[in-house]
Formats: sequence, structure tokens, C-alpha cells
Amino acid sequence: MSGDIRKSVIAGTWYPGSSRVLRADIEHYFHNVPDVVIDGKIIGLVAPHAGYMYSGQVAAYAYKVIRGIVFDAVIVIGPSHRTHFRGVSVYDRGGYETPLGVVPVDVDLARSIIEQNELISYMPAAHLQEHSIEIQLPFLQVALGGVRFVPLMMGDQSKEVCEVLSESIWRAVSDRKVLIVGSSDLSHFYSYERAVKLDSVVLGHIEKMDHSALLKDLDNDVCEACGGGPIIVTIMVSKKLGADRAGLLKYANSGDVTGDTKGVVGYASAVFYDSHAPV
Repeated sequence: MSGDIRKSVIAGTWYPGSSRVLRADIEHYFHNVPDVVIDGKIIGLVAPHAGYMYSGQVAAYAYKVIRGIVFDAVIVIGPSHRTHFRGVSVYDRGGYETPLGVVPVDVDLARSIIEQNELISYMPAAHLQEHSIEIQLPFLQVALGGVRFVPLMMGDQSKEVCEVLSESIWRAVSDRKVLIVGSSDLSHFYSYERAVKLDSVVLGHIEKMDHSALLKDLDNDVCEACGGGPIIVTIMVSKKLGADRAGLLKYANSGDVTGDTKGVVGYASAVFYDSHAPV
């Protein structure tokens, strides 16, 4: 089993390597988030994936609203920054390790997703150095405790792959109570004012849950999101599972943290929920 545990590659750099410091930092981020009541059943989240000093406080807005909720599994969808490949890679064994312990993979759900379509498989190299999934896990560990998860890495974010993945997740989930997390940052290295303008396009589509318009605008360079595919799939799956409302929880960019407004990266947290279902 030890060989199936994917070791952390960003602890001590992107977030603290000490379990005590890491947990304290996340609790501090949560403390800074105003209490928000989501009037319905939460199905999906969007959260950023930069280093915690830049985006941790924004991410906390997403994870605080699910704190203490019981899910059968969490599906985390991230973009592959380092390895380009066709389709989607699912880590279907063992778990991912962080300083807070191992987050076990829901192997049955992972393999059920793989079985749905030939574009979905397990490609070990896709997971070795990628940060977009791992960065979400300490927040999940503090917010939910010992939940199981499924890591999905998108090698390309085409319309076809988004449609295949969303349908495959929906079919595999069946009657499980799952949380879908789309991992994404927004525009990269524009002036503060330009970034806010570009990011407002993405945020508008998220608030309307309009995945088709978001895909079109991303393809036409009207806006940017390195995890545009994960956001789109999260919206699509959330809608299939009953979500009818979206809430933008927080937007900020790196300039709000560093004071450097010449070349910033945008971050957002959002929630998708079924307003007709009990919490």
C-alpha cells in the first residue's frame, strides 16, 4: 500500500510542511471568513490553487461553507500544468499524503469513473509533480476530517473532454452524496485593473452557471482560467446532480496580498447548490 501513496511535492513551499502550523494557518483563514449560510444542499465548489500565502484566504471562503457536512466522497478536478495528455487521468489507488495525513482515494468510485469512457484512465506521470489537486487537500482535511476523495487530472480542457468527464462522473456517482471541487486560478500576470476586468467575465458565467458561455469565452481569449475545464465540469456535474443556484463567495488577486499591482493572478471561491433540497 505504501507504494500507492502519492507523497506531497509542495509541503514546505506552497503551504507549511509542519502539520501544526498548517492546521493553525487554515483555522486562521477560516476565522477570518464571515459566517455564510447556504440555503440548500451544497454540491460543488470552485477554489484557487496558488500558494497559501497568496490564495489561502480566498480558498477558505469555499471550504468554510462545507465544514462539518458529511459527504460520501469528494471529487477534486484539477488542470495539468506540467504534463499535456489527451483526456483525463484518475488516481485510482492508495491516497494522497499531506502533513495532516493521508487522504484515501475512493477506489470504487475512481474506477467506476474510469470505466465510463476510454478518454479516462490512470496515467501515473500526470500526478507526480502537479499541485492543483494537492493544494486543496489540507483544506478538505480540516473542514471534513477523514473523507475519501477522487483526484481527476485534466490533460486537456476541450469541449469534448469536459462533456465526457461530466457525464462519466454523473453516471459513476449514482446515489452517493458527493462534493465536486473545481481547482482553478483566474487571469495571470496582468495589471490589477485588467485582471479584475478579465476575471469579472469568468465570475459572471460562474454566477449564472453558464458553462457554455464560459467555454466559448475561454476559447476566444475573452477571459482566462488555467482550470477553466475543471470549473466547467464542476458546473455541469453540479447541475446534473440538482444544483440550481450559484454563489460567488470571494474574489481577490495577488495584488491584494503583496501590494504589487503590475502583474497579478486572480483567485475566486464559489459554491453551487440545490436550493430545493435540505442542507
